[in-house]
Amino acid sequence: MSEITVALSQEFLEAYARIPRRKQGKVMAMVTKFRENPRSPGLNYETLATPDPNLRSIRVDDDYRAIVLKPEHGNVYVLLWVDKHDDAYDWAARHRVDIHPRTGSLQILASSTEAVPAEHPEPPPNTMSAAPAEPLFQARDRELLRLGVPEMMLGPVKTLTNEIELEALAPRLPEEAFEALTFLAQGEPLNEVLETYGVPDTPAEVDRQDFAAALRRPDSQRRFRVVEEEQELERMLQAPLAHWRVFLHPSQRQLVERHWNGPVRVLGGAGTGKTVVVMHRARWLARRLLEDMASDNQKRVLVTTFTRNLAIDIEQHLRQLCRDDELARIEVVNIDRLVARLVKRRGAPRLVYPSDKGYRKAWDSAMQMKPAEPNLPETFYLEEWQQVILPQHVLTRQDYFRASRAGRGVALNRRQRAALWPVFEEMRTQLSHARLRPFEDGVFEAIAMVERGELSAPWAHIIVDEAQDFGAETLTLLRYLVPAGQDDLLIVGDGHQRIYGRRAALSRCGINIRGRGKKLRINYRTTEQTRRFAVALLEGQPIDDLDEGSDSQQDYRSLLQGEAPELHHYPDFDAEMDALAERLNAHLAHHDPEAPEGRGADSCVVARTQRLLDQIATALASHGVPTHPISRNAPDDPEQTGVRLATLHRVKGLEFREMHIACVNDGVIPAKHTGRTEDPVERRHRELNERALLHVAATRAIERLHVSSHGQPSPFLRNR
Repeated sequence: MSEITVALSQEFLEAYARIPRRKQGKVMAMVTKFRENPRSPGLNYETLATPDPNLRSIRVDDDYRAIVLKPEHGNVYVLLWVDKHDDAYDWAARHRVDIHPRTGSLQILASSTEAVPAEHPEPPPNTMSAAPAEPLFQARDRELLRLGVPEMMLGPVKTLTNEIELEALAPRLPEEAFEALTFLAQGEPLNEVLETYGVPDTPAEVDRQDFAAALRRPDSQRRFRVVEEEQELERMLQAPLAHWRVFLHPSQRQLVERHWNGPVRVLGGAGTGKTVVVMHRARWLARRLLEDMASDNQKRVLVTTFTRNLAIDIEQHLRQLCRDDELARIEVVNIDRLVARLVKRRGAPRLVYPSDKGYRKAWDSAMQMKPAEPNLPETFYLEEWQQVILPQHVLTRQDYFRASRAGRGVALNRRQRAALWPVFEEMRTQLSHARLRPFEDGVFEAIAMVERGELSAPWAHIIVDEAQDFGAETLTLLRYLVPAGQDDLLIVGDGHQRIYGRRAALSRCGINIRGRGKKLRINYRTTEQTRRFAVALLEGQPIDDLDEGSDSQQDYRSLLQGEAPELHHYPDFDAEMDALAERLNAHLAHHDPEAPEGRGADSCVVARTQRLLDQIATALASHGVPTHPISRNAPDDPEQTGVRLATLHRVKGLEFREMHIACVNDGVIPAKHTGRTEDPVERRHRELNERALLHVAATRAIERLHVSSHGQPSPFLRNR
């Protein structure tokens, strides 16, 4: 008897996530028993009278059933769905599983595809005599088959005339086929779409009975996962809502599972799976280190990101994705903590940031040196310090004369720079007396230590997430910390999500990505309706590609359809809170009353500041809405009861079925401090950062997005 192959479908995990938690434990026990012996008598394995003769039913308990694919040939079992008894049988009656004749991939299809024509909306009466609309696709059958369109769907696809009809047909198309057709409909050349999504024109012959071979194909692996070990199965079922951790899109797999001859930059809009690529790439590289017996046992993979909370979230996800030996080869740390650790030594000055009390005191003293001429506001000096002096490690007046001020809106000649320099010199003097050192100076010290051979980095590979928020000095340091060569650096980011104001060009940091710039274009988190709303917030704003080029979101879209975001406006704060509480209580009412743990965890309320968030929490409590703040220092526990509360900055990297962005008022978003600058370039950058904050929060929504305001709404919401 051949070895048993057991696989889970993405649909199975999605269905599993929706059933009551008290039932999920029984499903886990059933799947474990199923892997040991799919024909175990206790599973009540039954043949079904459905259009697909390969579908079977197995028992979870008296109320629930799982639907399994068991082909006639081969020892393959695929778990497809789990639900209440009648609902599971209804799902089986409406679906079938097939191997595509050209791509060889496994596809779950609506069983009615053979008889379903394309649906065309009736034209207005005054156009009844107009010429018929042109077909949306000019591709031949052979080319459509290469893109994964099922044979029985060729006719309906060829009669489509617009994108609205294509979206209506989406539920009856495999995901890979709909994705390819979407790009064709948007005007991408057929040859480019075929190159990205299609199989070769002369593929090897496909055995439509070999389901084990079908499961090994990349297009199948975006929806099916072969379970290789019990530990892996437990990790998958313990994190059901994050099924994306185990299912890789072929475009993601191409980035993850290969060797690169130098640094790679990956761009992608929110929800395109950039962090998924980061985690899978880290695991793939860790496995390579484990498999390479000749490699240095001390070498590891470094994953770094900008904020501490994002690093904590990534580390938690990696624990669910990786084996223990793989985790031992991966280190996750945010960039600030990494630098502090590199330069830490007895008696060294403490690294500080502008929010530090000692830092602010030193700045107040430095401003006493402000000259009468040129007559510039204090904000100008602070911006000059943060954007010119610190990033370029300007230590002397001569350094300042030579420093680049590109991107600053106010020009300074040599005489004016000389007049300003005493302020910055005094700032360094005050910090030195207080045994303090700006973070940026710590970065440059670490670089110098590497150059002098005083610092030996233990990493063979470095992966950077949220690279758009890194400064030039930190990216330069990362280039120094890993030897140049194969698989050295993976830089992942999105200029549309830059919320901390830092800007850097990779090439100016010694990171050459020529020929290795890639982009992810499909949003797998939010609906297309939410994506459009979020993208519109940044419409007309210049966005860079992290390397002195520009980036656009015209080729970025979602394949998911859903409800349009709802915008609500109220006369005052109390009225807004009344309505918000009503919506949240309605959502909470749908939670399983027999499983109170985690009630409200799939919904989140965000606000611009912590102070405002505290006021919202008090108001919601008065309406009986349980809330739970998301910690800055620990991953969120889904078992904790309460609607999640977070600031706009903290919610980055997270996702929720319902997002509520509250108090989007004028003076709140953009924040009042945004306009406190005399530099027009800086003013534009700050406004863009505020728009990006709202964009990021909106794209955390999986199913529903609510945006509310009171008094005078934010100018960003005008005409929305």
